[in-house]
Amino acid sequence: MARLPRLTLPGYPHHVIQRGNNRQAIFATAADYQALVGLLADNAQKFGVAIHAYVLMSNHFHLLATPQTADGLPQMMQAVGRSYVRFFNNAQGRTGTLWEGRYRSTLIQSDRYLLACMVYIDLNPVRAGLVADAADYPWSSHGHYIGRRADKLITPHPLFWELGNTPFAREAAYAELVHAGITVEQQTALTRSALSGWALGEPDFVADLQTRTARRVSPAQAGRPVSAPVAEAKK
Repeated sequence: MARLPRLTLPGYPHHVIQRGNNRQAIFATAADYQALVGLLADNAQKFGVAIHAYVLMSNHFHLLATPQTADGLPQMMQAVGRSYVRFFNNAQGRTGTLWEGRYRSTLIQSDRYLLACMVYIDLNPVRAGLVADAADYPWSSHGHYIGRRADKLITPHPLFWELGNTPFAREAAYAELVHAGITVEQQTALTRSALSGWALGEPDFVADLQTRTARRVSPAQAGRPVSAPVAEAKK
């Protein structure tokens, strides 16, 4: 079966996962993390992509991003991926691939899943046992959203601004969201949708998306296709 093209539409938030080949480490030093953040910031601006959240793990990274154009996200990821591999290979004296094929992504329904996806991304280091508190992990957007540092990579989504009328109120509200966490069902849905490429949202949202693209946005219904009438088949 032919591989479906990525589901990418402008103006919608996309959850992106890029893994290291064979789950190998994609960072060796702090300079490597810094280099990838810098490449993401430069190319997000160049290709018109707003990055709302991110986390860099030892062997993969997540992004939550909204492209302004249909080509913006794939162009950004291609540029970042190629540049970072050159940087990492030169720094480590290695050759060959670094990534596990192409990145995985899908788009999500903002009002249902955007804040949950941000929390999911921020809690990756906690789930992995790297830190007890998301605020203690330096390579994510969490510090920006709770007011610990300004991150040039981040463009907050409008839903974040709705969390409060002042910076302090928004930071406190977001910190509470992360503290509360997400359900197992939400975590599973966010992971599966990004890895499968199927859109994540309520039925009406998915149906509306399908009117905007020729690419299927959800799995086909199980069962055999309807056969053409006999009279039609003889034509």
